[in-house]
Amino acid sequence: MLVLLFVAFMLALLVGFDVGYSMLLAAFLGVEYRGNEVDPAMMPLSMIAGVDTYALVQVPLFILAGELMNRGGLTLRLIDWAQAMVGRIRGSLGHVSILTNLVMAGVSGSAVADAVATGKPLIPAMKREGYGEGFAGAVIAAGALLGPIIPPSIPMVVYAQLASQSVVKLFMAGIVPGVLLAAGFMVICSIVATLRHYPSRPPVPWPDKARATGRAGWALLMPVIIIGGIRFGLTTDTEAAVVAVLYALGVSLFVYRGLKLRELPRLLADAGRSTGVILFLLAAAGPFSWLVAESQISTTVVGTIQSWSDSPVVVLLIINAFLLLIGCIIEPLPAMIIFLPVLIPLGAQLGIDPIQFGAVVVLNLMIGLMHPPIGLLLFVVSSVGKVRITPVMWQVLPFLGWALVVLLLTIVFPPLTTWLPGHVR
Repeated sequence: MLVLLFVAFMLALLVGFDVGYSMLLAAFLGVEYRGNEVDPAMMPLSMIAGVDTYALVQVPLFILAGELMNRGGLTLRLIDWAQAMVGRIRGSLGHVSILTNLVMAGVSGSAVADAVATGKPLIPAMKREGYGEGFAGAVIAAGALLGPIIPPSIPMVVYAQLASQSVVKLFMAGIVPGVLLAAGFMVICSIVATLRHYPSRPPVPWPDKARATGRAGWALLMPVIIIGGIRFGLTTDTEAAVVAVLYALGVSLFVYRGLKLRELPRLLADAGRSTGVILFLLAAAGPFSWLVAESQISTTVVGTIQSWSDSPVVVLLIINAFLLLIGCIIEPLPAMIIFLPVLIPLGAQLGIDPIQFGAVVVLNLMIGLMHPPIGLLLFVVSSVGKVRITPVMWQVLPFLGWALVVLLLTIVFPPLTTWLPGHVR
């Protein structure tokens, strides 16, 4: 039955079905194959159960906060601030891209949204100043990768739902890897800029830096309010999402005035559409995951991997090698929904910290977003910046290499992902 399930799923994908519909079709065939053993009512009931949880309220709220930030003028002010801070460094626009995305990551939790928001103004600017189109697209893709790693993170919310773990602790687990990624990306920008003699901008006097910080102050405060509120227990994760929306709405309408009231219906519709895609995937995964669990595949997988090694580090390396291959083919959220019901019990049986496991899995699958040849971020920056995708694929390799180093560090040194969560109740 399990073979039928996955063959039907892959065939539906090849025919052109969406991932969610492919899972539903495969689950339906699995139920029919089981005959009287399974009540057909299991299909709708498990779909409802897949999204009937309070934690998922954060998903539409953080998506909406990101949309408000991008369209309300907050992103452009962050770019101006970043230019004032790092403009004198050679290859400054590459550093501006990483620094802007680092701040934006504390708001939206979406890599694609951040890539679009920063790619539209920065890729043309880099091309005008003589940066290669491949590097311009690659640095935007690398910066956007920070969005789902640094809290808030929509993939972390999904993992918390699948693994019944604390969303707050998972958010905290992403901070250190995210900062390591950003620091390494900026070093790569410096090396590439020096080798290729990319330009720098004149130094910005401290009074002008202070003015740029003042203009961007409302935008800079937003991630501080969200992350600080969660970290110090002033708000729950869901309350922080509500605060993010209200804050972004107020600043966009009344402070920066980059958003008009007449634009709100369209913005809400776009945010609702993005939310619908995620929640539909979770709902469609309900019957699919239930049938996978019923087949006892998790027991088989656990037994097979344990026969190779019972070391948590070795097992994590094996799992990550598998997920890196999957991430080259399937987008992160569908991959999480399909494979985590099998992998989570494996981690639990081997005594791997579930918070570390979640951070490692999310980081691994996010790397797939910029992994050639079909990483989603590569296509996004190519479209947004009107650059050829082949040069982007080549130029993203140094950033991809550093991301893999950070992934390895989080596997070998668990405190990188467990130290901060250990200070959260």
